Amino acid sequence: MIPGADEYDIDLAFDEPTVAELLEVGPEDVEPADELTFAKNVFVPLTTACRYTCTYCTYFDPPGEASLLSPEEVREILETGADAGCTEALFTFGDDPDDRYDRIHGQLEEWGHDSIHTYLREVCEIALDVGLLPHSNPGDQTREQMAAVADVNASMGVMLETTADVDAHAGPRRKSPGQRLDTLRTAGELGVPFTTGLLVGIGEAWRDRAESLLAIRDLHERYGHVQEVIVQNVVPNERSTFERPSVETMRRTVAMARHCLPAEVSVQVPPNLSPTRELLDCGVDDLGGVSPITDDHINPDYEWPALRELEAIADEAGVLLRERLPVYRRYLPESLGGDGGEEWVPERIRRAIEAETPAGERYRAVLGG
Repeated sequence: MIPGADEYDIDLAFDEPTVAELLEVGPEDVEPADELTFAKNVFVPLTTACRYTCTYCTYFDPPGEASLLSPEEVREILETGADAGCTEALFTFGDDPDDRYDRIHGQLEEWGHDSIHTYLREVCEIALDVGLLPHSNPGDQTREQMAAVADVNASMGVMLETTADVDAHAGPRRKSPGQRLDTLRTAGELGVPFTTGLLVGIGEAWRDRAESLLAIRDLHERYGHVQEVIVQNVVPNERSTFERPSVETMRRTVAMARHCLPAEVSVQVPPNLSPTRELLDCGVDDLGGVSPITDDHINPDYEWPALRELEAIADEAGVLLRERLPVYRRYLPESLGGDGGEEWVPERIRRAIEAETPAGERYRAVLGG
């Protein structure tokens, strides 16, 4: 039983033959992709405060030390990203920080907001004004919270991490896999193109990895909304005692993901954290959002590779490297060069891509590339 499944009315069942089959999959059972994609983004951490205290994550502020980027600071970062040719504004913050930190709640109130999500909507609108497509990753969300920001986002995301009950999620505010799956299901119900993924090496077993992938597949088969699944290894940091998983572990996990997921769902590894070159033959076809100007604020000790490094990775593998938007082509309507319906892309996002502006031209150039 998935922890929290009953509380969130998550109805997922994994039959033993299916799990057993997936556990037998290895790199030899999948084919390498014929191209690699990436998005050029600017990373905007609205706050590193979080109501959870997961021991592997640097998104943690001691009480009294939490801070929040101001609208002016956000705009400055976004303008720098737009000037550098980015197309994606990646907004992140810890789960419901205003629920735990009085300082965050008070700052939001001073700026006229009753929650972090209404503030998220404001900064997404700033991004669209500056010329970037928002992709927000604000952790667990209720239906009300997601609906409040979905129409100003090209796509959204949350890492499932694992369906297992692991000590890494322990503490008085324990992270619930059932709640994560509820967020993933809510995105499907609202028609939001979505990113999710596994975090490998936080105490989960091989069966847990298989069941996590099957849970993602099940929800995608219901709603069709999962555009990519990240297979990310945990990395050492100032708060973490977890060891980085072996290359062999990552190869097998990536191959399991490629074998399990429908062909249209991309399998992504983060090139600043993963042994990327050694994983490409396991079915990887996306390198995620890579920023030419900002740090990976979730993993600040691990710099993004430069575009030339991504090109070198693709050249060594003998595949094409192609830039993409934060929303995948299959979710775009035919009028924008996609093969999806009108229901997937909010009007604000569609207008931004269609606009006769430098930003609109940049988006269409990526789509035509």
